[in-house]
Amino acid sequence: MSTEPETTEDAEPGAPGADAPEGEDTDAGTGAGSDDSSDAGSDDGSVATVEGAESAAKQLSEAAAELAAQRLERERIARRKAEKQGPVEAGRKLSGTAADLLAAVRAVESGEKPVARAFREPSPTPRAAAPEPVRPTQPATAPTGAPSAVAPEAVETVRAVLTEGGAPDTLVPQVVTALGEGADEQLREDPWQLLRVSGVRLEQADGFARALLGAECGPDDERRGRAVTVWLLEQAALAGHTALDSEALTAALAQRSVPDPDAAVQSTLAEGEALVFHDALDTAAPVAAEDEETEERPVRVLVALERYALAEESLADGLARVVNALPKEDATDWASAAGSASGSTAELISAVAGHGVVLHTGGEASRAEPAALVAAARELGLRAYAATHTPDGRRRFAALLGTTDNTAAPQDTDDPGRPEVTVAGLLSGAEGPGRDPEGALALDLLVVLDAPQLDIETAAMLAESLPDGARLVLSGDPGVLWSAGPGRVFADLLAARVCPQVASRTPDPGPIGELVSGIGIGELNQVEAPGKEVVIVPVRDAGEAVHRTVQLVADSVPRAIGIPAEQTQVITPGHGGAAGTRALNIALKERLNPGPGRFGGFDPGDRIAYSPAPGRTVPGQVVKADADGLHLECAGAPVVVPKERVEQSVRLGWALTAHQAVGLRLPAAVVVLPGDAAQSLTRPWIYTAFGRAERHLSVVHGVDQALAHAVAEVPQKPRTTRLSALLTAQVPVPAAAG
Repeated sequence: MSTEPETTEDAEPGAPGADAPEGEDTDAGTGAGSDDSSDAGSDDGSVATVEGAESAAKQLSEAAAELAAQRLERERIARRKAEKQGPVEAGRKLSGTAADLLAAVRAVESGEKPVARAFREPSPTPRAAAPEPVRPTQPATAPTGAPSAVAPEAVETVRAVLTEGGAPDTLVPQVVTALGEGADEQLREDPWQLLRVSGVRLEQADGFARALLGAECGPDDERRGRAVTVWLLEQAALAGHTALDSEALTAALAQRSVPDPDAAVQSTLAEGEALVFHDALDTAAPVAAEDEETEERPVRVLVALERYALAEESLADGLARVVNALPKEDATDWASAAGSASGSTAELISAVAGHGVVLHTGGEASRAEPAALVAAARELGLRAYAATHTPDGRRRFAALLGTTDNTAAPQDTDDPGRPEVTVAGLLSGAEGPGRDPEGALALDLLVVLDAPQLDIETAAMLAESLPDGARLVLSGDPGVLWSAGPGRVFADLLAARVCPQVASRTPDPGPIGELVSGIGIGELNQVEAPGKEVVIVPVRDAGEAVHRTVQLVADSVPRAIGIPAEQTQVITPGHGGAAGTRALNIALKERLNPGPGRFGGFDPGDRIAYSPAPGRTVPGQVVKADADGLHLECAGAPVVVPKERVEQSVRLGWALTAHQAVGLRLPAAVVVLPGDAAQSLTRPWIYTAFGRAERHLSVVHGVDQALAHAVAEVPQKPRTTRLSALLTAQVPVPAAAG
């Protein structure tokens, strides 16, 4: 590694010290993050004049269309599962496989069946062949902003309850959205329902309940126990878990002054607000047929919210169907396609020829292999598509395919013939082949890039959307950070070993590729960087880290490396702290695009990070603001964010967290490691952050030995999920798996 490129010391460092970071990517689940009012600024200027929200609501955004399409898709999944089997009395909200497993749990608890027999699942029944595709003329749309269907008097009654309980009336829109019709009555009957509003802390809900209930309020209130149980499960989902071990849940309840945690969990289960599962452990160990009736395997008791439990069941069902529905006889000449390729590309094509689901692992350079697969499949006459996590990933994959970059012209994304799409665009219908009359995607092969970024609900929607006979390839780098949403889909599939796995042998090139590859196996190597591809910039404190970061982006990297500021991405561990994204973005804006922030805290030319949906971040630039809202340009497409959504969904974007940047690659990256971030560093975070750079990487280094320690000793933070066990139970392990 070389020292810092030549710099100028023309400014004093900022104030050192201050707050610690909020933790690794604390707002990763929301992209922009609703906790940050400072980034959005005040409502001065043109954005403040957006009083005509009614007319703006008529111009429905792409983000709203996407969210509506996802809601419709979830409803379709629920209807299909309801058709398989009627609801179970003890779990009246459940149907299909989730109901079957709940009944199996009850059978085990009552002693009617041993664990091994109760949890044995039949093979899924394949669907009928899909008819000819019918592409929708437009994606589904939905209103933006606050729910317009809520009567003004209902809003006022909610405001009155919040005021009576001492809660700020700014929570009114969130309460109405979270609780729906009759929100005021729900809060009076159970004040702890306020915990369903994102960002409300337990002590705040307790204070609200004391103000409303008076002497009746107490920690032993059954309503409090249920609400805290659901709240803990929701907090766990924000941390990536789809379920919690029952012992961990009851321990957390005890820490929150719930006097009888077991009773609180049972009350929550009885009300249908959560589900309990007894998952057999050591599912891979063989059991003789004669012993199956009496063998009692150890189980773990998990508690989960219905939405995530249903999503995991749906994903396992969908993948089992794709595996089992592959035609026995296939006239496609896969052999010739594999024979024309070499190395791991040929292995990938051969694996896809004989299996419905295939996993492919590798770094950025390995994306050439799924690109070759898609090209070969199209030459064979198949409807093959590749879906990426971000528009930037779509652009890079289009370059590998040799197709025209469709991010520069938004209308191109409506072309059903284009092989590269985003996952969100594919599911919403805005991109890709569209759907057949049964609702399945009209394709024969789907390659999903950036597979570690699939959360459990998105993965379930993809699996349920595949037609019978289609093939699915999940491709990604197992070393990067997992999804912002709940689940660890790609890691669970790799662990279950229920489908073939093809490991790429194509290394990432150059000094950056060598450095990142070493980090992936726990080694922080010193690499030769004759062209200043990797530069270490030591700093003493957070103030100096901010100063040197601005200097690198605005002066040193453009002058010494030849990469302009707009092609450099700053990455830091958290949003808070003296060198978090907020502080860095303020400093970078002051240097690169100073202005009064007259458009809701933004000015034309500001670099931003737009979050159209939780867990998704799209880089862009501010264009203007008017009565319609804040106008952005994101990935070459115009986006209008209504005034009421700006604070929640738009941030300054010169500096991002690694979770926000995970789907991006830029010519240069400046990774900031202030001293107060040492405890939050992990190997996957460092691997992800360093890997965003294509030509140049600067590391603003203030964590001393914590960097090497994190690379060698601190793995991905664990997540509790059920998917691996479900897959092992439902999908037979092929001989070629692994």
